[in-house]
Amino acid sequence: MAFIRKVKTTSGATAVQIAYKVEGRIVKIIHIGSAHNEEELNILLALAHKQLQADQLELFSDTPSSLRVGMRRSYSGLLWNTLREQYHQLGFGQLEDEVFEALCIARIVEPTSKLDSLRVLADLGVGPIDRNKLYRSLDKAADQDYSKRISQTCFEHVGRSGLTLVLYDVTTLYFEVQQEDEYRKPGLSKERRLEPQIIIGLLVDRNGFPLGLHSFEGNKAETTTILPVIQAFLAQNGLTQTTIVADAAMLSADNLAALTEAGYTYIVGSRLYKIPYDIAEYQKTGVLSDQQIVTVQQEGYRVIYQYRAKRAALDLRNIEKQVAKARKALGGQIPAQRTKFLTVKAKSKQLNQKLIDKAKALAGVKGYVTNLDIPDQKVIDYYHQLFQVEATFRMAKTDLKARPIYHRKREAIEAHLTIVLAALAVSRHIEYLTGISIKQFVKILRPIRSGIVTINGSEVIAQPEVPEGVAATLKILSPGH
Repeated sequence: MAFIRKVKTTSGATAVQIAYKVEGRIVKIIHIGSAHNEEELNILLALAHKQLQADQLELFSDTPSSLRVGMRRSYSGLLWNTLREQYHQLGFGQLEDEVFEALCIARIVEPTSKLDSLRVLADLGVGPIDRNKLYRSLDKAADQDYSKRISQTCFEHVGRSGLTLVLYDVTTLYFEVQQEDEYRKPGLSKERRLEPQIIIGLLVDRNGFPLGLHSFEGNKAETTTILPVIQAFLAQNGLTQTTIVADAAMLSADNLAALTEAGYTYIVGSRLYKIPYDIAEYQKTGVLSDQQIVTVQQEGYRVIYQYRAKRAALDLRNIEKQVAKARKALGGQIPAQRTKFLTVKAKSKQLNQKLIDKAKALAGVKGYVTNLDIPDQKVIDYYHQLFQVEATFRMAKTDLKARPIYHRKREAIEAHLTIVLAALAVSRHIEYLTGISIKQFVKILRPIRSGIVTINGSEVIAQPEVPEGVAATLKILSPGH
C-alpha cells in the first residue's frame, strides 16, 4: 500500500513524501521535496500524485493528465557553490569582486577565453555578466594589485609557522603573436618554442600551495629571478627563518653569495659539468653503491653528492639513445645539428668518446648545495619536494591552461596570471583536503545538476540528488571537519 503524507520539518517547512506500508508498517519512504509556502506545497503534492499514479495501472489510459511538467533549464549549481565556498574559505572574498571570483571559478571548471567564460558560467547557473564588466575586472585587478593581496591571503592561510621551507621554480609562457615588445620577448623556452614569451616565477609551500606568482621579460636569465621574488615575499611577510629550495637553474655564485649575505638558508640543485674529484677518486678503486653519499665542504656551504642505482639505470638508457642518435648522424641518416656526443668540424664529424665516458661516469649522481647545518639525507629529502612546484606548474599549464596568452597589454597579462594564481590556490586546497585531482573533482561534480522546472506554469527549483560518496567528499571540505 502506498500513500502520500505531509511531515513538518525542524526548519518549519513541509516535507512531501510517498510512504509504502506493508502489514501496517512503513517499509519505504520516497522524499519528493520540502515546501516553504502553499504554492510549493501544491506543486509537490501534484508531483507526488503523478509519481504514485506511475506505479499503478490506470483504468482509463487515455484520460488526459492535468499535470504539465517541463524542464526550463539545468545547471551545475552544486559545483559552483562548492568552488565558491572554497574560494571564500581561503579569504579571497575580501576582494569584493564578484566578476573576478566568477572568472577564477570558470577557469577551474573549464579553462577558456574570457568571453567564452560566459558560457561556462551560464552552465554553472550564474546570471549573465556584461562582457565589458569582464575587462573592467581585469583593469581593477591590475589597479588594486590583486596579485599582492591574494599572495598575502595565501600566506595567511598557510600560517607563519608552516613556512620554514619555501620552494621556487620558473617556467615560460608563450604568446600566439610574432611581434615582440619590451615584455614579451623570445628567449630560452622550456618548450623549445620560438614565439615571444614571458618568464614566470612561482613560489609554493612544501605541499605545492601557491604563495606568489611573478612575471619577467621573456629573455631574462632564470638565475636573476629568484632574489627579487624571495626578497619581496619575505619582506612583505616579515619572515627571516625560512629555507629556500630551488633547482639547479637557480645556482650561481652571485645568488648563493646574496642569499648568504641576506641571512637566508638554502638548498639548491647542482649541475654537474665535470666529475667531482671525490667521486672520481672513489671510482678509481671501487663502485658507488645505491644511496651512497659523498660530501664536499666548501667555504660557507657544502656540496652533497648522492648516487642512486635507479637514476643511474635511467641515465644510462638515455645516454645509449643519444649515442645511437649520434651514430645515425655520423652515417648521414639524420642531420647532425644539435646532436649530443657528436663533434662536427669543417670537413669531418666523429663521436666524442671522452664526453660519452664522462656522462657514463656521472650516471646516477645528483648534487645538492646547501648552507644548512642538517643531516645530508634531510637536505636531499627537502630538495625532492620540488616536485610540488612542478605539479603546480603542470596544473597551471594543463588543467587551468594559463598558456597560450592572448592579451596584449602587460597589465591585462598580469591580471590574467592573477586569476590563474587564485585558481591554483583553490585547486590545490581542494586536492590537499580530498586527495582528488581538481580535474577529477570537476568531472565528478559537474554532471550533478540542479534545474528550474515548470509545473502547470509555475516555476520551482529542483535540487540535485547527491550520491553518498560525493556527499562524503563534500563533507571533508566543510569548515571544522
